Amino acid sequence: MGFYHDSLLDFKDQNQDNKAMIVRRWLAPITPKKEQIKLFFEKEGLEFFEEDFEAGTHITDHRHPFDEVRMIVKGQLLYNIAGNKLLLREGDRIIIPSNTKHSKQVQGTEKCLSICAYQAY
Repeated sequence: MGFYHDSLLDFKDQNQDNKAMIVRRWLAPITPKKEQIKLFFEKEGLEFFEEDFEAGTHITDHRHPFDEVRMIVKGQLLYNIAGNKLLLREGDRIIIPSNTKHSKQVQGTEKCLSICAYQAY
């Protein structure tokens, strides 16, 4: 058994264009720490930053002209990506394609910390 499982999720955006996002579910019993996650991003050449959301935080629909890469350090984050709901937990990682409408909301009673990067083409 590996440490994670990758899934490629195909969907149609609001313009009915075909899109795909990659979700990596962390499977190992011990999740990576913040500094380890930063090393993952650094090894990929990504300039990362931290996002720390309080419990109950909701970020409304928006989109970016670049891919969003995010890995959860602590807590849970529920994404709504073009109508597809997806819960990310500690150790999970997602790559959201550019120009994809999405929102996110912290789930549970604890805050959510994640490491993020924007990936241009």
